[in-house]
Amino acid sequence: MKYYESIVDTIGHTPLIKLNKITQGIQGTVLAKVEYFNPGNSVKDRIGLKMILDAEQEGRLKPGGTIIEGTSGNTGMGLALTAIARGYKCIFTVSDKQSQEKINILRALGAEVVVCPTNVAPEDPRSYYSVARRLNQEIPNSIYPNQYDNLSNTAAHYETTGPEIWQDTDGRITHFAAGVGTGGTICGVSKYLKEKNPHLYTVGIDTYGSVFKKYKETGVFDENEIYPYLTEGIGEDILPKNVDFSLIDSFIKVTDKDAAIMTRRLAREEGLFVGWSCGSAMFGALEYAREHLKPDDVMVVVLPDHGTRYLNKIYNDTWMKDHGFLEQRSFATARDIIKRRNGHSMLISVDKDTSVGEAVKILSRAAISQLPVSDGGQIVGSVADNKLLNLLIDQPEAKNLPVHEVMGPSFRFVGLDNTLDALSSLIDRDNRALLVRDELNQVHIITQQDLLTALTY
Repeated sequence: MKYYESIVDTIGHTPLIKLNKITQGIQGTVLAKVEYFNPGNSVKDRIGLKMILDAEQEGRLKPGGTIIEGTSGNTGMGLALTAIARGYKCIFTVSDKQSQEKINILRALGAEVVVCPTNVAPEDPRSYYSVARRLNQEIPNSIYPNQYDNLSNTAAHYETTGPEIWQDTDGRITHFAAGVGTGGTICGVSKYLKEKNPHLYTVGIDTYGSVFKKYKETGVFDENEIYPYLTEGIGEDILPKNVDFSLIDSFIKVTDKDAAIMTRRLAREEGLFVGWSCGSAMFGALEYAREHLKPDDVMVVVLPDHGTRYLNKIYNDTWMKDHGFLEQRSFATARDIIKRRNGHSMLISVDKDTSVGEAVKILSRAAISQLPVSDGGQIVGSVADNKLLNLLIDQPEAKNLPVHEVMGPSFRFVGLDNTLDALSSLIDRDNRALLVRDELNQVHIITQQDLLTALTY
């Protein structure tokens, strides 16, 4: 008889599938590593098993224990499957942007799920990171695997996913691409493949609103780059220990909209019913492939999970239209506002060492109400005409001060695909403008007047 001892024995050995339609015009071969063939329908089954086995071996996880983890859903599923097979309880914290399908699946597997707010800092006691840590401290005989900093995450892919890709491509792989969230998948696979082929090129896929790409390119952790985005399971507002930037050769950022549309294309054109971050990974990988792949090259792209997690989101036409992701949409987006300026949207900013008096002159000449303040190309603050007016009335001598001594906080960065309703909710008396970075990495400003104008399009 041929059978498996438990469900966890079916984890791994997922197939490589050649892409045929969405790769038209691209030289070389593009293969998808389709991870929804794992029993929990995602790549995270691999790390759930590895983190639990390592915790047992190290004596941190004892019989009858409780596993507590912050997750976007898929890691929870992987942990839950192994926990069922090996007799543990599970409590998972998730952010409120995660799909209801993911939450329902975790509860169906017997896990307790605690939903936490998305739009708070990681160190905020309400964040799903902080809540998981607190529960771990409060509950006896529990562990907090912490997929972000637990190097068993990277090890799982170094030991399984990387060797599978090398074997199935017969060592011919030249390029590897994957989304970057915790960093375990891309870094574990890349480490293994680069040991086999030092010339292998690894492309990390990031999202707008995440810190990875800029940190790789500049070494600067820029909090102004952090803003809410919709795509689940990719990008971060922290630097997980599993992200080894030396193993990632370059990053490409992908918008929520481009990711969502590519995800639907994978289903309709390739028969791959995959999740949202799969669209991010594929869109970014193909963007790189169009310019760089040669006829004999072989690129492998990891598709992390299954489309059933997103039935009420990207596979729902009404949801897609309401978020501006289909042509018949309810609201204009930041992208639309920038396009309608006909190229006259270059950002006017002032250096932090410029005097207050000179900043007032710039505001007057440009007929604008606010200015971002920059330092070596980084946006570090802002000044507004009404606040400078009040300052100069009280302290006329302040005109000689450098603006960095009187500036307010930087305007928030937002995503290109944020719609008017979302943008308007972020502009108020204290935050009079927003910043957006386009695909060419140029920064544009969006003001209240821009929103009013857009409503009359």
